[in-house]
Amino acid sequence: MKMIIKVALLGLAFLFANSSIASVKVPPKEMSEETKACVKCHTKDNPGIVQQWGRSKHYGANVGCYECHQADEGDVDAYVHDDKKVKKNISIIVSPKDCANCHEKAAHEMTTSRHATAGHIIDSLDNLLAEVVEGNRGMITEGFPNGNSAAAVNGCWQCHGSKVVVLEDGALDPATWPNTGIGRINPDGSEGTCSACHSRHQFSTEQARKPDNCGKCHLGPDHPQKEIYEESKHGIAFKAYEDEMNLDSAKWVVGVDYTAAPICATCHMGATRKQDSTHNVGERISWTNRPPVSVRPEVMDAKMGLESQNLKWDERRKNMQDVCSACHTEEYVDNFYIQYDSLIELYNEKYAKPGKALYAAAKPLLKTAKFSNKLDWTWFELWHHEGRRARMAASMMAPDYTHWHGTYDLAKHFYTKMVPELEKLIKEGKASKDKAKRKAAKDLQAKLDEVLASKDHQWYLGKK
Repeated sequence: MKMIIKVALLGLAFLFANSSIASVKVPPKEMSEETKACVKCHTKDNPGIVQQWGRSKHYGANVGCYECHQADEGDVDAYVHDDKKVKKNISIIVSPKDCANCHEKAAHEMTTSRHATAGHIIDSLDNLLAEVVEGNRGMITEGFPNGNSAAAVNGCWQCHGSKVVVLEDGALDPATWPNTGIGRINPDGSEGTCSACHSRHQFSTEQARKPDNCGKCHLGPDHPQKEIYEESKHGIAFKAYEDEMNLDSAKWVVGVDYTAAPICATCHMGATRKQDSTHNVGERISWTNRPPVSVRPEVMDAKMGLESQNLKWDERRKNMQDVCSACHTEEYVDNFYIQYDSLIELYNEKYAKPGKALYAAAKPLLKTAKFSNKLDWTWFELWHHEGRRARMAASMMAPDYTHWHGTYDLAKHFYTKMVPELEKLIKEGKASKDKAKRKAAKDLQAKLDEVLASKDHQWYLGKK
């Protein structure tokens, strides 16, 4: 009995800690009959999910299968699950709109963050690679008679999310489900996926906070945040003192409930002595390092139409500095940001802006299909892989990723790949019978000469 009471109290603490008080529904006094019917069958058919739920704080608060999966008859993905036993409309997908019934504040923060817009990748170069260059239209399903690329379905869509297609019989098209991509576009029109981080059906706060959870998507050659974190002093401390992190704490305030190390959730989401926790992961970031040229986050937020476009970068930085202050002095934090800003300036001014201008000047000399030219790949990897690695690593104090995986590769490939490829295009363009190509080659030569004669690149010409 004491254990049951303890679990129930933990469940209530979880619900109140993760919702604004005004929006919290009072948990049921007992388990609903609908949920009891669900459990009876699923204990036999899918015992794993029942056991996971039984260990959850939802269970302790009498929040069960039906409370999350119930649907209205008019919902596009609603269906009668078992008309002989349950006789209720349910939906397979539990969307942020559903979670908002109890977790209104967290759901709003998540659905107005960049995470929720991650499914908007249809027109991106990444999507072109997976859909066309790497893949084909060989994955034919009922909802996609013209096919999809299996590379996109199994790769991009599983992190970014995709639009879930509901078939005429209410089933979900297999090209779009299963899918826990964080920017999933749900049948009810909402965007985002709470279960991308809060894995069903235990929805463990401890598991959601661990860096490995973020590493489902934030790793690899183009955004290796997990590997960068593991190299950093912060990551080393977490590895050594993980058992002192108090990861299942309901309030989890850095500097109060734990001091062993910061993790991803600490810096981007966690509560401090002055700030509440947040599910908008962009509120503390002062540079956006995903595009070819780093920009302030409000610039990208405005392009995406996000509410946070009104939150300026210097305010976001103050939010992050507040997190840092739990362990570091003001001088230490200020000096770190001087180092970080200097790396961003180096990347932007020496590689990104000149590289972008050179690539644009070379366009008239290239084949029109994207990624059909060697230069397409070289420039893409310069900013999308090596440039991101350097910038992201500097933001998290990982020296090896900043240098050897970042600026070293940037320099090596800028001078030994991009410049020679541009010189080859110039030579071929000058010899062309096409007047427009000869002019383009002349313009490209002028731009290349300008870049290489600059203070950042003149060493390449043997000048000091």
